[in-house]
Amino acid sequence: MRTMRKLFILLICTVLLAGTAVGANRNQPVRIGVLTDSWGPTPGVVGLRDGLHELGYKENKDFVIGVRFTQGDAAALPEAARKLVEQGVNILFTNNPAPAKAAQAATNRIPIVFYGAGDPIGLGLIKSFARPGGNITGITDLDLDLDTKRLEIFKELVPALKRVLFPYDSSEAFASAQAKNYRDVARHIDVILIEKPVRTHKEAEAAVANIQKNEVHGIVAPRSLSFNIPGLALQAASQRRIPAMFFTTWYVDNGGFASYGSNYYESGRMAARQVDKIIKGVKPSEIPVEVNPNLEFVVNLKVANAMGIKIAPQVLSRANRIVR
Repeated sequence: MRTMRKLFILLICTVLLAGTAVGANRNQPVRIGVLTDSWGPTPGVVGLRDGLHELGYKENKDFVIGVRFTQGDAAALPEAARKLVEQGVNILFTNNPAPAKAAQAATNRIPIVFYGAGDPIGLGLIKSFARPGGNITGITDLDLDLDTKRLEIFKELVPALKRVLFPYDSSEAFASAQAKNYRDVARHIDVILIEKPVRTHKEAEAAVANIQKNEVHGIVAPRSLSFNIPGLALQAASQRRIPAMFFTTWYVDNGGFASYGSNYYESGRMAARQVDKIIKGVKPSEIPVEVNPNLEFVVNLKVANAMGIKIAPQVLSRANRIVR
């Protein structure tokens, strides 16, 4: 994955272009408001910007990007979405299920382009992939379908894996669906899934703070950034020398054991084509939702060696990238 470059974050001007098509007034840059539960611009945002550049758009002349991020606070997303709507953005761009749902609740008029909403039909974001309906389209990674493979790969990497901790925000429908998926596959691969549903940041901290290596053999992080659970999992795994499996490469590059999931940068680049269509006047309801086929399996061999984990060569050979 490309190194994330610094994004220029600006306050979005408050002029509202109510009732006009996105591309109707090209005397001003198209204002793209990013809503994310992350800690700043994400790989998908960088991919979106680069994708628009590739399509011939010039930043600050043809488009501007403003980012509102809630640092793992899912409860702050509705207000952040409302502020973007009030500030008159022309297009909303979201990552993850929770920001997409917050944007959907905030407006039925402004076009919304999501990426990373792993089950857009189940989440109620769209009616179908071919005809999304409403004001929403986007790029999905079908992350719920990847859960099975993610846990299977974890078991292949660590054959002695028996007890796997899965901490998650129980108030999020997508995280609860992930728990069910992991629960089902665990039964078939001789793994005991230790579920830790939490509802507050304090509970999330407690869920991972006291785990012991003899009680938990591995951690699988939820897709949601709520309460910074993936970050807490990364910290606990490093401190207690317990392997952890993540959904994106960022955590592996920062000391995690392994990851399996979509390339979010490519999701952003793909979404640029949808944004281009919206700018040219196509309704989101008429733009099919696409699936990002770019999957990444990354292993941090330095972490594995430090933990004394010997990975079978045939498993390691399947990795798209190895951190040495």
